[in-house]
Amino acid sequence: MQNTVLIVDDEPGIRNTLRSVLEDEGFRVKAVASGEECLAEAAAEEYACILLDIWLGDGIDGLDTLARLKGLGVTSSVVMISGHGNIETAVRSTKLGAFDFIEKPLSLERTLVTVKNALRQFKLETANMRLRSELAEQYVMVGESVAMRALRKQIAIVAPSDGRVLISGESGTGKELVARAIHSQSKRSNAPFIEINSAAIPEELVESELFGHAKGAFSGAAKAKKGKFEIADGATIFLDEIGDMSPRVQAKMLRVLEEQRFEPVGSNTPVSVDVRVISATNKPLDGLIENGNFRSDLFYRLNVIPFQVPPLRERSEDIPVLVEHFNQRFTADYGKRPLHFSEGAVSRLAEHTWPGNVRELKNMVERIVILTHGENVDADDIPPFDGSGEVPAISFRFQTFKDATDAYQREFILHKLAEFDGSVARAAESMGVDRSHLYRRMRNLGIKAGDNK
Repeated sequence: MQNTVLIVDDEPGIRNTLRSVLEDEGFRVKAVASGEECLAEAAAEEYACILLDIWLGDGIDGLDTLARLKGLGVTSSVVMISGHGNIETAVRSTKLGAFDFIEKPLSLERTLVTVKNALRQFKLETANMRLRSELAEQYVMVGESVAMRALRKQIAIVAPSDGRVLISGESGTGKELVARAIHSQSKRSNAPFIEINSAAIPEELVESELFGHAKGAFSGAAKAKKGKFEIADGATIFLDEIGDMSPRVQAKMLRVLEEQRFEPVGSNTPVSVDVRVISATNKPLDGLIENGNFRSDLFYRLNVIPFQVPPLRERSEDIPVLVEHFNQRFTADYGKRPLHFSEGAVSRLAEHTWPGNVRELKNMVERIVILTHGENVDADDIPPFDGSGEVPAISFRFQTFKDATDAYQREFILHKLAEFDGSVARAAESMGVDRSHLYRRMRNLGIKAGDNK
């Protein structure tokens, strides 16, 4: 597919010459004489590149064909060919979505270069589409309970606005998923989604991370650095665990929200930004306000549109759907066939209260995928729960000591990451190891940063 070329030209001599040259270069080529044939071919097969003549005899012309191709969602890189080229035609072709424009008489050398560039562009766009699709699947919101349907409806209503959103919910409920869903359905969806976990950054560096710093602002600031807010200009910034933000940063945050501008650390030059702020917390902010640990004026600025993500125990009917979702995901990740969970197995999972919420269920299903030999999971294959959300003991079904050691270490690291909401630095400190060592071990065990979320 990624080396296929479709030639569309009503002159047999040009079709045959181009076909011969491209086939000699190793491309798989098909040639047709009309726009109608081009549309039929593009509908039947995906071509990486289409060489499309503008003048095509009595049928629809090349520009009309190009417009129809794009209307059908064809992703091929289209190169327009014309014997009567002019700037107006080239501009119109580009606006319609053409990759490039070449004139007759054709230079075979230039045509080859253009086709190779078009194929390279097609490969890049195909890879980007695949990555976006994988990202969308990773952050999909799974569940058909009343609570989840209401949450999705609320997201659809709120997302198109620029209103600030405060998402509340227990750890592991999926607050980041809600934030990403709001961003993906907003008018800023093509801009970055910038996230920062207030609890995962040392307090002395939070201000610099958020607002940047000037060169020499503090020891170690060898050069100026942009903060997350400046990087997120025109985009969305997600402030996770906002309740852990220090009072000093809260004061500066309040000014940013009021004025949409700030001064980097060590600088007197204000920076203006256009940022949509989505924040999240697993702590009751009203209690922090009463204790004097969170500013009430900042709370009202952040809490323009409140969201409450329900814990898994309040939507237990979603557990079978979530189990199957994670089953499909993790068996694919580990190169295994999807497991079959018996009714008894699903019932046992549904009976648990899941104090760690969806994150705990996700880790449990991954554990089952790793430990299960065969394709069936019965109730007896579900590890025991101790009611605290702690990691259950792993079984003794390994063939080698290394396999057992790796499995235990993977369990332990995932649990620690979940305990510290994904912060590798805090997990490493708790485990008594260097952060770089933990990163290396995670890489060796196939654990990606964020797998615990």
